[in-house]
Amino acid sequence: MTGNRSVVGLLHPGSMGAAVAAQLCDHGTTVLWCSDGRSTATRRRATEGGLTEVPSLASLVVRSQVLLSICPPAAAESVAGEVAAHQFAGVYVEANAVTPERVARIAGALPRATVVDSSLIGSPPRGGKQPRLFFSGPGEAVEQVKELFAGTDVRTRRLGVELGQASALKLAYTSYQKASRVLAALSYALASDHDVKGELLEIAEERPGSYLAETGYFAKAAARAWRWGPELVEAAELLESCGLPGEPMRGAAEALSRWDGERDAELRLEEALARLHRPR
Repeated sequence: MTGNRSVVGLLHPGSMGAAVAAQLCDHGTTVLWCSDGRSTATRRRATEGGLTEVPSLASLVVRSQVLLSICPPAAAESVAGEVAAHQFAGVYVEANAVTPERVARIAGALPRATVVDSSLIGSPPRGGKQPRLFFSGPGEAVEQVKELFAGTDVRTRRLGVELGQASALKLAYTSYQKASRVLAALSYALASDHDVKGELLEIAEERPGSYLAETGYFAKAAARAWRWGPELVEAAELLESCGLPGEPMRGAAEALSRWDGERDAELRLEEALARLHRPR
């Protein structure tokens, strides 16, 4: 412990995770990260965020009272399994875009830990941006994690005691926000092919808040497709489990697959559209 504050371990310091951890570090919390097998970019993010390096996952687990899992959805269960192998018995914050069913499986894989279901909604907390962090799960554990973020740019809110509520909220938001961005890109590509993109933008700009008018975001969507696609598949599975149609989300994920290989790339609009046209 650092004073009366928990030591936090961050699993996989990506762009969002490292920024969230930096907020904790700035407010006096020790945040550990495991450097074993990680890239130069990950090391840079961890160093810039003020995280404390440890050499192995075992070291991170044994020294942490709280673990934050913020990783691509496909890796969420395998990450939890790796942690479980080290007999973690603290608070495990599952903050990935996965279905409530997968949250339940993760909780089952960590019998000694207290699992808190969580969802991060918004941009990484840099430059004054204030994402929201929602929780559901056991009250005492939720309050312990909320207290860590008090005074930071990460706004927290408890939804309830049921595991899966936070994840359902994340996927409900994802299913609209990300699929809408994909549909806007497809609409613009179609209009561009028929030389009416200027007229499309005129119409879009008459409707405040329309993603169609935000052409600068299309290339950003391409760079993030490697994360967005799996999230939309998770959303499709959750919709279908509720008896709702998942096909729109699967279609958007299929469109995002056209941008495979553009992970975190800095593309121009024309390049993003060209890649959207190509077969998968």
